[in-house]
Amino acid sequence: MKRDRRRFLKGLTALSAAAGHVGPVTLASAGFAAEAATGAQAAAPGLQFFTAPEAAFVDAALARLIPADALGPGAREAGVTAFIDGQLAGGFGRLERGYTLGPRVEGTAEQGPQFRLLPAEAYRAAIAEIDGHCGERFGRRFAELGPAEQDEVLRALDEGRLALATVNAAEFFGLLWQNTQEGFFADPLYGGNRDKAGWKLVGFPGVAAVYTSEIERHGPAYRAEPVSIADLRSGRAAVDEHGHPVHRRPSDGQD
Repeated sequence: MKRDRRRFLKGLTALSAAAGHVGPVTLASAGFAAEAATGAQAAAPGLQFFTAPEAAFVDAALARLIPADALGPGAREAGVTAFIDGQLAGGFGRLERGYTLGPRVEGTAEQGPQFRLLPAEAYRAAIAEIDGHCGERFGRRFAELGPAEQDEVLRALDEGRLALATVNAAEFFGLLWQNTQEGFFADPLYGGNRDKAGWKLVGFPGVAAVYTSEIERHGPAYRAEPVSIADLRSGRAAVDEHGHPVHRRPSDGQD
């Protein structure tokens, strides 16, 4: 499902906050084996949550959702797998800031997704079931499929045509797509947006600076080398007397 970059960027202004998820059911209570329920499989090297097959699935999906092209790196190259992995290993994966007590009833579309699994459980269950579907249909895991076959599977998820036993397919696709965008544009401190690829793509300067000198400039784009939180903490970015970053501009002759 290769998404056209221009269509993707056009829709950025419509991004909403991540939806709350209601009423988790543990993997064990959903009938999964104890090993799956406890996440007993070792995480892939360099990751905290995903096993190697799960990381391969996410890598492959990211490469179709925000692909690398002439405009720059895609989500996979920008390290979004590491971003999602870190989020699932932390409070987001356990939905620490969400309501989880039920009652568990089917909501309306306006109320957003209401998973019966925690985000970490939803990823683990959905990836296993999608790989199982791909094995039955194509004889290979999702990550081993060709681009056209991967697009077919992702489109079926997006449209809710791929029946999953434990997770609503369209809701899982929405969660994956939301997390992909978050990882592509979050501060690199959180593992994604490597080399500030997402920021450079849309011209976002990063950590807020002082823009008083720009107030009377109407129309021209504000172009600057993005500054991240890590740049400030490490001293790689210059700061003014108030601690605000001093953006390097092309007109400065420093880029």
